[in-house]
Amino acid sequence: MDKLRMRVRFDYVGRERNGRLFFGSKSSEEVAEEIRQQQAVLFRNIPIQGILIEEIDMGQEVYSVTDDVTGKSATYAPITISFYADTIEDAVRFCMKEEFRTIETLAPETMEISKADIDRIIIKANLEIINYKGYIQRKIDHWK
Repeated sequence: MDKLRMRVRFDYVGRERNGRLFFGSKSSEEVAEEIRQQQAVLFRNIPIQGILIEEIDMGQEVYSVTDDVTGKSATYAPITISFYADTIEDAVRFCMKEEFRTIETLAPETMEISKADIDRIIIKANLEIINYKGYIQRKIDHWK
């Protein structure tokens, strides 16, 4: 099978940071933009097995939404990444992040997936969910 060419969008959330006394505080927009910049640097400079980054687009505007439950505003900075993946499993592993929003398959136009491929995709997605659940649990345990 040829490599998959895809475009994915991640939205990085920024929360306002209070600095010491009255100096150095950053707005949620500035924090979101800073996180987006840091992530772009990581995507450009750290190789990911089975993934070849083609293009990183940070041209989209930062936007804010209000949480229905808490009533607090959250600011997001989107980043769109075009990439090649060796396998569907590699693409799933790359996309399974909290910041994931959308994905578009650019090539191939059509593909045939075997039963074994479907099994591997589901297994890989399940492993990523389990890993993420463990990550969240560790964050909760060390939050206090």
